Amino acid sequence: MSIESLQQVLGVESVLFGVADVAEHTRFWADFGLPLEFASDIESIFRLQSGSRVIVLQHGDPRLPSPDPFDGDGIKETVWGIDTAESLENIATSLAREVELRYDADGTVHCVCPDGQPIALRVWTKRAVVSEASPVNTPSSWPRFNQHRIWRKRAIPKTINHVVFFSPDYVGSFEFYERHLGFRYVDHSKGTGIFARASGTYEHHSIFWVNCDLPIAPDHFKFMHIAFGCDDIDEVMLGANIMDNKGWKNTTMNTSGGISRHRISSAIYYYCEIPGRAGEAEYHADTDYLDDNWVPRAWDFKFGSLLWSHNAPAIFRGDDIPWDMVFDADRRSFEPYRREKPGKQPIDGDLAKLTADDEHAI
Repeated sequence: MSIESLQQVLGVESVLFGVADVAEHTRFWADFGLPLEFASDIESIFRLQSGSRVIVLQHGDPRLPSPDPFDGDGIKETVWGIDTAESLENIATSLAREVELRYDADGTVHCVCPDGQPIALRVWTKRAVVSEASPVNTPSSWPRFNQHRIWRKRAIPKTINHVVFFSPDYVGSFEFYERHLGFRYVDHSKGTGIFARASGTYEHHSIFWVNCDLPIAPDHFKFMHIAFGCDDIDEVMLGANIMDNKGWKNTTMNTSGGISRHRISSAIYYYCEIPGRAGEAEYHADTDYLDDNWVPRAWDFKFGSLLWSHNAPAIFRGDDIPWDMVFDADRRSFEPYRREKPGKQPIDGDLAKLTADDEHAI
């Protein structure tokens, strides 16, 4: 049986942040709503209801990858949770044909992907998540009759929905994950990036690789953002208010409109800048859920980005947004973006016009 046919990867078990100021990052994640499990001067551990963890470590901690995959603060290693020891062994055997592996005493497997991303794999018992959301009333349907919506006090994210990285070869990055970890191709924002789903999850995507050729991108692998699943838009908006009251910066307030909705995944989103310019943390709600009956799609980046937003950049507004989404099971859309040589490549057309103000709308 092939790697692709097995449900093995359950999602993100942990992310390891390497940072200069552990105390500041601990305060950020506590304000963001992650449950704190442990904290000291040199590390903090947050554990979500699903069992996923955010682990904050000082630069130079021996638990972090060496050499450091990129300068500055950010996610230095992504740990994927695997359903069984047999599955882990099968994936490790596949990976060993292409990359060097390192094993911990507890059986965790580490490697570095060809694009420069350090990852780890370990057996994980993922916890069930209990969510609660109010029915939505419309002018012709009132399932919430004679009752209020749920009154919430704050955002309490329950899952890590996905991680996002810049890749110097985003097509190759996806195909490596598919080849060895069995990730599913979900959607392609042409020239911008590929969305992929871990086989043991149903969220629209577990990882998104962004093209390093974009003018907003570095020329090497780097962390971009991490998204956390919330129950509904109210929870996202409460989180946004609390983070603003605590003085944390919203990276999209003056660009893609603060709280917005993506067309491509249907998700409500709001980004906060992580301290130390370490990337962004995203509140995420009402995303699409998929299985293997999903047919991948390819689209122009302007079509897939925003369904609505308060103050979207001009490039994402107007009557000339191309509605050219096509089904892409044959992956024909990949061919123009395959890498023939290393190094940043020139980009033409509207993609070349992207600026830092557009980063969180892609």
